[in-house]
Amino acid sequence: MPNFVDADATGVEVHDDRFLGAVLGNAWLERLATGFRWVEGPVWMGDWNCLLFQDLPANRTMRWSDGVFGAEGRAEIFRAPSHYANGQARDREGRLLTCSHGLRAVTRTERDGSVTAIADSYDGRPLNTPNDIVVARDGTIWFSDPLYGLLSDYEGGRRLSEQTPAVYRIPPGSDRPERMIDDLAGPNGLVLSPDERRLYVSETGDETRADPDQFIRVYDLTEDGALSNGREFARVAPGCSDGMAIDESGWLWSSARDGVHVFAPDGTLLGKVFVPERVSNLAFGGHLLNRLFITGATSLYALTVNVRGAAA
Repeated sequence: MPNFVDADATGVEVHDDRFLGAVLGNAWLERLATGFRWVEGPVWMGDWNCLLFQDLPANRTMRWSDGVFGAEGRAEIFRAPSHYANGQARDREGRLLTCSHGLRAVTRTERDGSVTAIADSYDGRPLNTPNDIVVARDGTIWFSDPLYGLLSDYEGGRRLSEQTPAVYRIPPGSDRPERMIDDLAGPNGLVLSPDERRLYVSETGDETRADPDQFIRVYDLTEDGALSNGREFARVAPGCSDGMAIDESGWLWSSARDGVHVFAPDGTLLGKVFVPERVSNLAFGGHLLNRLFITGATSLYALTVNVRGAAA
């Protein structure tokens, strides 16, 4: 059976009564697998009934398969080496899109299992290390490209940057990324609102500075893909936002040093779910998209909640 986390090491903190309906009194935080170096990039594969996630410094992509009729799930290697893969998403044809630190590229796994680089440069120079990725309903691909994977040998290899940190988009049918945001020191996690009129970006800052400015930023998104009215949405404390997920009502579920922080669309902090490890990223999954998968430092966790993730 899953390893349920000791109630003394976890719990829920309600900041707004609306959050009371989102959590269940008899659904406990589960530790599904542990013993990893640093887990990242979860993506739910509904047709495979599994979650793919990264053991990033170990250079491998893992697959956690859900048990059937209450049977215990298990984690196994899906791809190794992973080329220090990080964020993942699925395109409109169900193909796996992956941000690769090692390749400095966004790749696509084709139906025959081959891997194609769909973005590895901008303006004739290599990207930094693509980090997170999200796909809009019209097929537009958005990805962040901070410096983090270039700063040490732990997550891909220390190298020189030839690009400013940025957020890019790849329009449907195009093979050229377009730089859309270039004024953030460390653009990281990405998520679209359910109506796709907003793009949220985690600004995790410049790790070379002692006191980076860290916050979640939000942009208005027009039908033609243009961004406007960039502004601060919320701040996470302790720690900062790394990865995020969004539910069908537009609540933003953000990683934090002490767990998961949940915000209403107006930026109001609704509540917190405490996790005994620093959280890096999140993804809704399961048959009803009501299971919140949490990548927390060395472990993969899950919590069944009373909301559903936004449908892709």
